[in-house]
Amino acid sequence: MPMHDPPAPLLAVVIGAYRGRVGVMAWRIRRRTRALAGVAPEEGVKRLLWLLFVPLVAALLAASAAATPRTAPEGAATLATLDCRQVTAAEVDAVLAAAPAPRIIALEGSVPIVTMEPFAAFLESMGYPAERLANPADGKRSYGSFVASRRVAGELAWHYEREGLMPILIGHSRGGMIVIKTLNDLAGASGEPIPVWNPARDEPEARMTIVDPLTGQSRPVVGLRVDYAVAMATGSLPRQLLGQWGVLPLLQEVPDSVVEFTGFAIPWDPIAGTGPNPAPFRATGHAQVRNIVLPASYSHIGLPRADHLAREPATRAWINAYFPNTTAPPPADVDTTNLFHAAEIWYGVKQHWCRGAQRLLARPASAGLP
Repeated sequence: MPMHDPPAPLLAVVIGAYRGRVGVMAWRIRRRTRALAGVAPEEGVKRLLWLLFVPLVAALLAASAAATPRTAPEGAATLATLDCRQVTAAEVDAVLAAAPAPRIIALEGSVPIVTMEPFAAFLESMGYPAERLANPADGKRSYGSFVASRRVAGELAWHYEREGLMPILIGHSRGGMIVIKTLNDLAGASGEPIPVWNPARDEPEARMTIVDPLTGQSRPVVGLRVDYAVAMATGSLPRQLLGQWGVLPLLQEVPDSVVEFTGFAIPWDPIAGTGPNPAPFRATGHAQVRNIVLPASYSHIGLPRADHLAREPATRAWINAYFPNTTAPPPADVDTTNLFHAAEIWYGVKQHWCRGAQRLLARPASAGLP
């Protein structure tokens, strides 16, 4: 590690403290002797040189301090140059772990005993900050899906305004339906404004706008854009059985209120009601939509169970090296259940964690967080 000279401001402080101490001592002596003992030379020529030298040194120190360049912290510089498309495990530990992270809202399905807790545990084990996985209202890492999508949209706005990063949405089964509905709400599908929802107090706020943390400008909740959203095993059959006809036309459509959306489906899923070729999600505009058909051996209710993948060294290494459309064979002789969607989602989370932190780092100085 290279050595550096102490900065001029620190040197000035040290010298100032020293001379201040000397001055106090000299003042005490002067009270007794009536002379400038220890403060200035007694001889006339030396005293004149001293009077010229001290202001000169002070001026040089001040100029040096002003000229010292203000550099960004070493971690910030690394974050700014990170390739978000290929974030390694080492970069997660050394760079992203010290960077701001978007909150992840993981919405569970309709079966009470099947939560997103195991998937949140997987994300934490892979290196995601535990605090950003927790619901600020109750500390749980799995959000219920029997909730109004407009409330979720208002909650996204609340987090974005305060944290500077748009939350990531991951929904399983019915939770995926809430993800789709939330995106349509943000796109203005209802034609009505959406109030900001305060999750800490579990109530709406009396406003329909936020201060954008990246621009410092006021903007409505409607029109906000999610960076990354996921729907797992979200089919139409449960909506039909429950008479939720209104959501059916929107169920496979992804609006422009999200940058990147990934949908996962299982062939012959009896709960989602899919056949051999599950219906794909499609973008209504410019959203980037990926459709991934998982192996038919995968279980609808078992999709959130991924924590074992982070504990097993072979599957963890495969996930860390994963890149979309990879042809690398999965590891052998270990439990690879749910490997494919876990790897895909972790890749997306890393990518948008990196991009969001970089945007926050590059925001104008005038646009501060509330």
